[in-house]
Formats: sequence, C-alpha cells, structure tokens
Amino acid sequence: MGHRLSKIYTRTGDDGTTGLGDGSRVKKTHPRVEAMGAVDELNSVIGILLTHEVPEDIRAALTDIQHELFDLGGELSIPGRTAITEAQVGRLETTLDHLNAGLAPLKEFILPGGAQSAAMCHLARAVCRRAERRVHQLAENESISAVAAKYLNRLSDLLFVIGRVLNAHHGRNDVLWQPGKNR
Repeated sequence: MGHRLSKIYTRTGDDGTTGLGDGSRVKKTHPRVEAMGAVDELNSVIGILLTHEVPEDIRAALTDIQHELFDLGGELSIPGRTAITEAQVGRLETTLDHLNAGLAPLKEFILPGGAQSAAMCHLARAVCRRAERRVHQLAENESISAVAAKYLNRLSDLLFVIGRVLNAHHGRNDVLWQPGKNR
C-alpha cells in the first residue's frame, strides 16, 4: 500500500489548486476535480445509506460498490489510468437483473420516498447521475475510459431498483407520481 497520510493539511490547496495522482496540479474547479468530487459524494451517500437497515445481499453489493467507486476516483485522479472494467459493469447488470426479477413490473413513474433507506437510495441515484454527467463533461476535452461512464450509468439503474427493493423489504409501497396532482 502507498503512503499513509500522517499530516492531513498541507496548505498546498490554499491557492485554489489541488494535486492529482500523477503529481500535476489543476484548479479546484477543473472538470476532473468536479468528476472526482461527484464520485466521492456518491460514495458518501452510499455510506449513509449503509447506516440504515438493508438486507445483507444489498449491504454486500453496496460495500463492493463503495470500493469500486474509490477505484473510480483513483482512475479519475490520474489522467490516462483505467481502473474500472467491463466485468464490473457486468456484475452490476447481473445484480440489477437479480433484484429486479423479484419486483412487480413498473407501470408508472415513482417519486423518491417510502422507507427512509429507499429515499436515501434515490438520493444516491440522483448523485450518481450527476457524477455520470461530470464524467461525460470531462470526456468532452480529455481522454477518459468509456467504461467509467458506463459503470455510473448502470449503477444509477441499480440504485433505482435497490430503492424499490428497500421499500418492499420495509413493507412500503413505491410512491407513485400523480401527474397534475396540484393543478
């Protein structure tokens, strides 16, 4: 394992720049830093989700995902590095298909809500979509592995399904959208 952080503050970012994994420095507003930050925020929201009661298979899947998101953050912090693989995207798809098979077919749009853990999962999904947009934004000007954005796209789908599973697990219904409810 690399260097351990024994000193947390360095003061090197006081000028509005931050260091990347390859030693280069960029502005803290750089699209790469925005993408890294969105992935970090997603990982944090999943961490909060895991403080709730969730079935063990979902807990294990989300814990694996947290490790992969840290890998993705590392990939984004080193220009040209690839850490996320097609096999990891395939694992998300397999998990998604397995969990979705036990749910009633979705015939209507749903709102984030229901059980507290389900609502938190929907928040994670929304943050995941933002992270995906930031990775695509970065890819407009820099070379980024297409698998990174694909992983986030699949993960947001999985988080949507997990939100539904968590509602069912807690005996709650999905919150159905009522178009024009307040006209």
